[in-house]
Amino acid sequence: MDNLLSISSTALYIAFIVYLIATVFFGASIRDKRTSTKKGISGSIAIGLTIIGFIAQLTYFITRWIVGGHAPVSNMFEFVTFLGMSLVLAFIIIYFIYRLTALGLFALPISMIIIAYASVFPSDISPLVPSLQSHWLFIHVITVSLSQGVLAVSFVAGLIYLIKTVDQSVISLKSVGLELILIALIFLVGFAASSIGFQLNDYHAEIQYHEPNYEKFKDEPKANIKPEEIEVYKMPAIVGPKDGVMLTENKMEPLISIPGWMKGKDAPRKLNTVVWSVFSGLIIYGVILLLIRKRLGAWIQPFLKNVNKNVVDEITYRSVAIGFPLFTLGGLIFAAIWAQIAWDRFWGWDPKEVWALITWFFYAAFLHLRLSRGWHGEKSSWLAVVGFAIIMFNIIVVNLVLAGLHSYA
Repeated sequence: MDNLLSISSTALYIAFIVYLIATVFFGASIRDKRTSTKKGISGSIAIGLTIIGFIAQLTYFITRWIVGGHAPVSNMFEFVTFLGMSLVLAFIIIYFIYRLTALGLFALPISMIIIAYASVFPSDISPLVPSLQSHWLFIHVITVSLSQGVLAVSFVAGLIYLIKTVDQSVISLKSVGLELILIALIFLVGFAASSIGFQLNDYHAEIQYHEPNYEKFKDEPKANIKPEEIEVYKMPAIVGPKDGVMLTENKMEPLISIPGWMKGKDAPRKLNTVVWSVFSGLIIYGVILLLIRKRLGAWIQPFLKNVNKNVVDEITYRSVAIGFPLFTLGGLIFAAIWAQIAWDRFWGWDPKEVWALITWFFYAAFLHLRLSRGWHGEKSSWLAVVGFAIIMFNIIVVNLVLAGLHSYA
C-alpha cells in the first residue's frame, strides 16, 4: 500500500509538470505565425502532453482510491484535486471539437492553480467519518466536481473573450473589472505560495480559545464540548480568536480578532488563511506589474488577436449547457437523496446547500438570458466569469470560513 501511495503522489506531481510544459507549447502554437504547419505541430504536442498529464492524474486518482478504500473526494485536498482533473478532462473533450489552442493556454494554468491550491491541505488518507460512509459519496461529489469542471471551461472561454474584446487602451469599468478577475486568480497563487512557504519552514503556533467563540453542531453531545480548545496555526496569526491566548513562544500575536458574526471553531484560522491569500496575491501582482509595466489584461490581449471570438462565445454557451444539467443532477438531486438518508431531511439551510442553490439559480438565469433575451458575446462572457466566481466562493470561502455540516476539511 505504501508503494501505491508513493505512486499516487508521484503521478500528481508528474501531471502538474506535464501541464506546465503543455502550456508552453500552447503558447508557442498561438505565437508562431509563420506557417500553419508549425502552429499545428506545437498544438499537437501540447494536446498530446495534456492527455499524458491527464493519464498521470487519473493514475493518482485510481491508486489513491485503492489505498484509501473509498473514492478520493472526501476532503478538501481530494475534492479540489479532482476538480482540477475535471477541468482538464472537459478541456480535452472540447478541444477536439473546436481545436482552439488558446483555450489550453488558459485552462491548464487555471487547473494548475487549482491543484496548487489543493496541495496546501492535509493530504493524508483518513478513515471516513460515519456520515460519509456511503456509496453516495462518490456519486454526489464526483458528479458535482465534473459539472464544475465543465462550467470552469465556460469561465475560461468567457475570460478569453473579454481579454480579446475589452478595450485596454482606456481605464473603464470593464477593463478594471477584467483586471480584478485576473488579480483574483493571482490570489489563489498567493494562497498556494504562502501556504507552501510556511510549510517548508515548518511554521507552527498554538492558540488557546474558549467555547463561547464557536458553535458545535447541534447533534454533538454536550459532554464532548470542552471549555477550552487549542487551534494550530500553520501561518502567522494576522486574525485570531477573540480573547485567544498564544501558547507558542516567540510567535506573532494576532493583529485583529475574528468578527463576532463569524461562527465555527475553525473560523479564525480559516479567515487568517484567506487574509494571507490576499496579502500574498497582492505582492505577486505587484511584482508582475513591475516586470510587464502594464495591466495584466493589456499584456495578454495581443496574444489573442487571431482567436475567433464567435467560436469562444459558442464554447462559453455549450459548456454551461452541458455543465448545468450535470450540476442539477449531482448538486441538487443526488445531494437531496443523500441528505435524506444521512440526516433524515432532504434540505436544510447549511451554508454549502444554500450556496449550491444560489449556483443553480445563477446558471439557470444564464441560460434563460442567453436563449430568451439574446445575451451573447460580452454579456454572456461576463455571466460565465461571475458564475465561476460563485463556484470558487463556495469552494474557498464557504469551506474555509463558514462552519457547517459539510466542513470536513
